[in-house]
Amino acid sequence: MSVELLDNPRFFGFRVRRQIEGKTYQEYFSLKANGKRLRGANRAAVKDVAEKRDTELAVLQRRSKDKADKEIQFDDSGQVKGILCRLKKEKSGTMTPVFQVGIMSRVSNKIVNTTVSLNKHGIPGAWEKAVDFYCQHKQISKRTKIYKDLQGMCPTKAQVKKYLKQAQR
Repeated sequence: MSVELLDNPRFFGFRVRRQIEGKTYQEYFSLKANGKRLRGANRAAVKDVAEKRDTELAVLQRRSKDKADKEIQFDDSGQVKGILCRLKKEKSGTMTPVFQVGIMSRVSNKIVNTTVSLNKHGIPGAWEKAVDFYCQHKQISKRTKIYKDLQGMCPTKAQVKKYLKQAQR
């Protein structure tokens, strides 16, 4: 819930604030009338209005997140956002090529990360495991078009070399 009570010399009331598609929606609901602070039923009525507006914005925010999760997004280098080709430094000091998955999980409601070794699984196998992890946490069914599209975006050996070269810089 993004309804916050502000009580300072400049403003007394509720602030509703949410971020939707990178834009901040922020609205204020005053708890003053005729220079006096509202109490009791009047205060509760203003709080209800603020909470209703927050609920409306929460629905928009959820729809926006759902829509974004159902679209494949790319970074500047052409890689799928959330699944990157990187070099991972092992404890022994050797550099291992991996697909690194780092996303906001809809399952656990926190950021989750994993790496899948290209040496161990090969490019297609590692890509499949990375996409499965990504889709599990984004709650994308294996029967959907986006899952099939992601599986079909497995980088070639030449693309992997290019990404690893960029990662070394």
